[in-house]
Amino acid sequence: MSSITATASAALITAPGSGQGKSMVTAALARLHRNAGLKVRVFKHGPDYLDPMLQELASGQPVYQLHPWMTGEAECRWRLAEAAQDADLILVEGSMGLFDGCPSSADLAILAGIPALPVIDAWGMAQTFAAVAQGLAHFHPELQIHEVIANRVGSPRHTEILRSAMPEGIQLLGAVPRHDAMMMPDRHLGLVQATELTGLDEQLDQAAEVLRAAGLDRLPTRVTLSAERPTPPPRLLEGWRIAVAQDAAFAFIYRANLDLLQAMGAELLFFSPLTDTQLPAADALWLPGGYPELHGATLAQNLSMIASIQAHHQAGKPILAECGGLMASCETLVDREEQSYPLFNLLKGSARMQQRLQAIGLQSVHTDKGELRGHTYHHSRLETTETPITRARILAGTEAEPVYRVGSLIASYFHGYFPSAPELVADLFTAQTFTPSNKQCEVQDAG
Repeated sequence: MSSITATASAALITAPGSGQGKSMVTAALARLHRNAGLKVRVFKHGPDYLDPMLQELASGQPVYQLHPWMTGEAECRWRLAEAAQDADLILVEGSMGLFDGCPSSADLAILAGIPALPVIDAWGMAQTFAAVAQGLAHFHPELQIHEVIANRVGSPRHTEILRSAMPEGIQLLGAVPRHDAMMMPDRHLGLVQATELTGLDEQLDQAAEVLRAAGLDRLPTRVTLSAERPTPPPRLLEGWRIAVAQDAAFAFIYRANLDLLQAMGAELLFFSPLTDTQLPAADALWLPGGYPELHGATLAQNLSMIASIQAHHQAGKPILAECGGLMASCETLVDREEQSYPLFNLLKGSARMQQRLQAIGLQSVHTDKGELRGHTYHHSRLETTETPITRARILAGTEAEPVYRVGSLIASYFHGYFPSAPELVADLFTAQTFTPSNKQCEVQDAG
């Protein structure tokens, strides 16, 4: 393996907790510097599909996930160092609060050696804002925090109060006023998908101007990033054609997953279960997560596509169905309005939407061909008589999401990060031997 060393301006955009506005501030910063002619790369800490859609539109560049456990420490270092070779600015959007989770956004910043830049919602605060900033900056001795951003500031006078109260060693980089351009709609799984929002591109330009006027056009500190290049994966999918569902109903796809499949030799054939009438000619099928519950009627009415998917299954060709893909693979899907839709009928039972979150968190599936790491996050409940062949496990080792096998179908609410187990992924899309292991999860990083 060869090494990479490169330098770029970089910061991890974080917050004391969720809902502080870090996603839109990150996107506006990316668009601000992109509009200034710079190349901006954005990454996302942890398992998330929706925020990266926004950040890709804002930056005009692909967005990858970074997580010391799920993607591995070595991959975190490599992706950042690789990006620094030609990027002027690297922004990493944190998840939840700065120190929440294990590993947290702070752990990633420390691992990568980049400073954290907290976005703190100043609504309803004056001098207490400075106390929050000081607490974040001094909670972990290895974490660098030199500046903070105030969000939702009410007036110039409010900004001056915040600035004058800042403790020694911490500066107020800028104060973002309350503005419609900084607002993003959300729904039960997070932000509304960027592709669904009319005028979002123009809104990002407006948000960039809001940040520029707030004095946030200065680049963060330059840092040096180093890493070893990874070993290329084995070409286990050479000549293999994989049909990948991708549309408004099935959009939860990690770019790294697509990259791995192609690096292993697969040809990816994208199609839409909503609008296409049949599957492309393929050896295997991937039904990723998404929002099938929002498109139940359209999916149910596309009878030719349902027949094509069923024929693929009946022919014994591999199918991997993750979360939304599992829901669509059921006999019926029941949405939040209690409307029932007959869907792909590959798995006995019904997926029924619930008013409350049903599961969330990091998990992994253990087999004799590797440990596939990933996560779960869903608002529906599966009602089935099928017996799972194994279960994913949380980090402590407790059994969690069931994994079902029906003929050539492997289905679960579990979302896998494919690069964590290339041989297992190749097996899922080809031989389908899939032998579960009783090995317990390991908290240590494998990279």
